[in-house]
Amino acid sequence: MKRIAAGLTAAALIALFVPATASASFGTNVRFATFNASLNRAAAGQLVTDLSTPGNAQARKVAEVVQRNRADVQLINEFDYVPGNRAADLFRKNYLAVGQNGAKPIDYPYAYTAPVNTGVPTGFDLDRDGTVGLGNDAQGFGTFEGQYGLLVLSKYPIDLAHVRTFQKFLWKDMPGALLPDDPATPAPHDWYRPAELNVLRLSSKSHWDLPLKIGRSTVHFLVSHPTPPSFDGPEDRNGTRNNDEIRFWADYVTPGKGRYIYDDRGHFGGLGASERFVVAGDNNSDPLDGDSVPGAIEQLLNARRVIQTHPGSRGAVLASQAQGGANAGQQSDPFYDTGDFNDVAPGNLRTDYVLPSKGLLPWHAEVFWPVPSDPLSRLNDASDHHLVRVDVLVPLR
Repeated sequence: MKRIAAGLTAAALIALFVPATASASFGTNVRFATFNASLNRAAAGQLVTDLSTPGNAQARKVAEVVQRNRADVQLINEFDYVPGNRAADLFRKNYLAVGQNGAKPIDYPYAYTAPVNTGVPTGFDLDRDGTVGLGNDAQGFGTFEGQYGLLVLSKYPIDLAHVRTFQKFLWKDMPGALLPDDPATPAPHDWYRPAELNVLRLSSKSHWDLPLKIGRSTVHFLVSHPTPPSFDGPEDRNGTRNNDEIRFWADYVTPGKGRYIYDDRGHFGGLGASERFVVAGDNNSDPLDGDSVPGAIEQLLNARRVIQTHPGSRGAVLASQAQGGANAGQQSDPFYDTGDFNDVAPGNLRTDYVLPSKGLLPWHAEVFWPVPSDPLSRLNDASDHHLVRVDVLVPLR
């Protein structure tokens, strides 16, 4: 029962209660996926250059991964933001619309991108290295504005009039925020000075609520990419921020907890109690291993309206065994790993999640991590992350 990734138990239930011939009248089967595709670039404009022709090797591999998995709704993390959907349009035209190595082309009529916090200057020396203006001093780590952005591709219409973005929500405005502590002083949670907290945003990229029109139903696709809980010091400024970026969605989907949240239009409140949703993204947090604040991802996994899915792969297990190192001493089951990271530390981790809400019926989930004997294992180096997908039945209203 635990490994819903295999899909057998849940799929059998679907077959019993929802015959294929009745699916159209009962609801819609929709595949949601997240993939940190590492399509970020070192300089502004480089992604547009790389996608302007169909020959970029990495983009072709990423496109093939997407084509092989054929999600209906696809989040891509680490896709540099370019205004006007320009990079997204080039990726769709030159890569996704072209069959890669025998895979079928895939069409996404709808794409959504928006500004993110990476590279946006704060004017402060946030990492206290004596220099103002480098990547660690930005609202989110980045060497230019929009680096490591997000892209959502969808076969279903996005209700643009009701999209909510939370790029500018201030970290200090989260009640009980786990603000980092300066270990050199007796005062708690004082790494950032009041003037810094007055401008410092919670989201290292952004949090988006995208309402999708699926038949007569609306499903909110809640996407983000919390900062890695690493690359800091004993103050743990990235670990604490990662914790609260994850907590944001847990509060947003829990009735009564999200009243403090305001969006970029100034509207307050979380998601309505009757709304259906899917939370997706690279959360940079494993339940048991890595550098996360203990319990960080459990805030979301254990939120009372969230259904835990357990996507996994045999490829991840074999990779953990072959690579050894830090993987050998981990507590989490490698079957659920989604990231192939440094084997000295932290080792491979489960960092990428697709989590549907109650009111949806997940029936299959897996991680795309082909075993070495599979010809598709040549796609394993498309990114250091692997695509995660979950199939859900969206009932009719």
